[in-house]
Amino acid sequence: MSIPGAWRRAAQGASLLSPDGTIASTIFAEMSALAARTGAINLGQGFPDEDGPAEVLEAARAAILSGVNQYPPGRGMPVLLEAVAKHQQRFYGLTPDAETEVLVTAGATEALAATILALVEPGDEVVTFEPFYDAYGALIALAGGIHRTVPLRFPDYQPDLDELAAAVTPHTRLILVNNPHNPTGAVLPRETLELIVDLAHRHDALIVTDEVYEHLTFGVPHIPIAAIPGAGERTITISSGGKTFNTTGWKIGWLSAPAPLVTAVLAVKQFLTYTNGAPFQPAIAVGLGLPDAFFTGIANDLEMKRDLLVGGLREAGFSVGQPHGSYFIVADATPLGYSEGTDFCRALPALAGVVAVPMTAFCSLPRRREYAPLVRFAFCKRVEVLERAATQLAGIARS
Repeated sequence: MSIPGAWRRAAQGASLLSPDGTIASTIFAEMSALAARTGAINLGQGFPDEDGPAEVLEAARAAILSGVNQYPPGRGMPVLLEAVAKHQQRFYGLTPDAETEVLVTAGATEALAATILALVEPGDEVVTFEPFYDAYGALIALAGGIHRTVPLRFPDYQPDLDELAAAVTPHTRLILVNNPHNPTGAVLPRETLELIVDLAHRHDALIVTDEVYEHLTFGVPHIPIAAIPGAGERTITISSGGKTFNTTGWKIGWLSAPAPLVTAVLAVKQFLTYTNGAPFQPAIAVGLGLPDAFFTGIANDLEMKRDLLVGGLREAGFSVGQPHGSYFIVADATPLGYSEGTDFCRALPALAGVVAVPMTAFCSLPRRREYAPLVRFAFCKRVEVLERAATQLAGIARS
C-alpha cells in the first residue's frame, strides 16, 4: 500500500521510503530487535540504563501524590518556566522572560517539530550539519522545506567553514544546529558559532539550536549560540531534561526565544500535544536547580564511560573518533575488513555480543557512501555493562 500526503513527505525526508512507495523499518528497530533476539548488549540506542537523581524522582512522586495529574497550562507550569529561565541565566548569563520567552514541550523533538512547522514555508531552505538526528529530515520535509546539509567528516567532525558559508543563502529560512552533536559527539567551537550568527544576519535567517546534551561535554565548554553577540534576537534555543537527568521517557523539553517567535511556535504546538507531563514538570524544575556539583559530576561520570568504551574499541582494531560531548562514539570498521557499516552491525552480535547502529542511518541518500564504514556506539550505560562490552569487543582482535 502506498503512503499518501504528509506520511510520504516525512518518510522521504528521513530516507525511509522504499522503492515500492511504502515506509521501510528503521535500522534502530532492526538493531534493537537483533539485540533482544541474540541477548547482545544494546549500545545502538541512546538511552541510559540508570535512573536519574533521587531528588528529581522523588519530586515526581510527590507531585503525583499531591494531585498534579491533570492538564498543565499550555505554555507549561510556571515552576518549570521559571526554572528554565533561571537555568539560562545561571549557566550562560541569558535572561529570558519566564512568562513570554519560554515554552515547555513534549521533549525536544516536539519543540523542533513545532518550530519547524511554525517557521518554514514550502520551498524555504533549512541548513543542518550531516550526519543529522533523523527527525530533522522528516520534519523539514513535513513543512515542505528544502534540506541543505554541511558535511561533518571523520574523525573530528568539525565543519569546513567555507562549505558552511556556501550552504547558507538568501533562500535559507533556518540554520538548525545540534550542539553537542548527535550522532558524532562533536562540540562546535566559538569560531564556528560566530560564523553561524554572521551568516544568519547576512541572509536574514533564523537559528534553531538543539542543545539537549548541553551539560554533557568533556574537557570543552558548551557555548549556547544565543550567548554569541547578535544571536539572541533570532535564535530559538531547544533543550530537555531527558539526557541531563536520565529521564528520557518523561519527554519534558523546552525552548526559549524572543516572545514573537515563542508565540509563533505555540500556535503550532497547541495543536500537537497541547500540553504534557504534569507531574514531571515540577520534578524537572527541581533538577534544573540542583547544585553545580551535580552537573559537573554527570559530565565527569560520562567522560569516564566514554574512555572505557573507546579503549575497548581501539583494542578491537577500530579507528575511533574522540567525542567531546553527547552519548556517542563513532568508529570506523574498515580496519576490521568491513566497508559497509550496516553489514558490520548485523554481524556484530555474533562477533562480540554487542549491537551498534550504522552512521548511514543519520545521512541523506546522496551522502551514504561517504559514511558507509562508520558505526555509532552509545556509552550512556552502567559501568559494568560497558566493561563487559569493551572486553567482548576487544575479543574481536584476538579472534
